[in-house]
Amino acid sequence: MKYFDRIENKLIKEFAPSDLEVIDESDLHAGHSGAKPGGETHFRVRMTSKSFVGMSRIDRQRAVHKALKNELEERVHALSLNLSAD
Repeated sequence: MKYFDRIENKLIKEFAPSDLEVIDESDLHAGHSGAKPGGETHFRVRMTSKSFVGMSRIDRQRAVHKALKNELEERVHALSLNLSAD
């Protein structure tokens, strides 16, 4: 399974978002640190979820990083997050 699909599936399962957009921006970072052949190293996530109600921006980011721990350890070099509560 591609990392894009893994990320999307985990975020849906963990946060049941009302809005989710996962964007692979790896092609914009070719030749930069962390870029690997085949891409899937740099992602942008925009997500809105009721799970984030009452959480600070940092706590939201920590929750997403925890959910995507394996992907970040294995291949994903950069993860840009725009997270909001429903």
